[in-house]
Amino acid sequence: MGLSGNNDDGTLAPCAAIASLPFAPELVVPASETLAQLNGGFAMGQYGFLDAFNLSIPAGSPLTQGQYVAGAGWVDTQYLGIDQGPIVAMLENYRSQLIWSTMQQNSSLIQGLQRAGFSGGWLG
Repeated sequence: MGLSGNNDDGTLAPCAAIASLPFAPELVVPASETLAQLNGGFAMGQYGFLDAFNLSIPAGSPLTQGQYVAGAGWVDTQYLGIDQGPIVAMLENYRSQLIWSTMQQNSSLIQGLQRAGFSGGWLG
């Protein structure tokens, strides 16, 4: 059950799943493959995954952005940097652990996390 007042209308943002790759690759890899092939690949564009889509939007619904794809539903037509950035960063982090290694070597970041009350794990 969602938060009180939460309006979950079925819109999915591929970046949310894909940016989780380093945490749960056994779930994210098949989910990403499915998203890429979903209804003929309508959630993918020239530059990768589009911002979001919603399979439950019926044809003829008024749209303020994006487009309706016959047999699929609504899909945004935009690529957002705030979505693409985490995808690229977490793909590289999964491949080489670059992000985590860099963070673990940054004394200011470590000090900030410790001052915020974080401990354990790689903070020691």
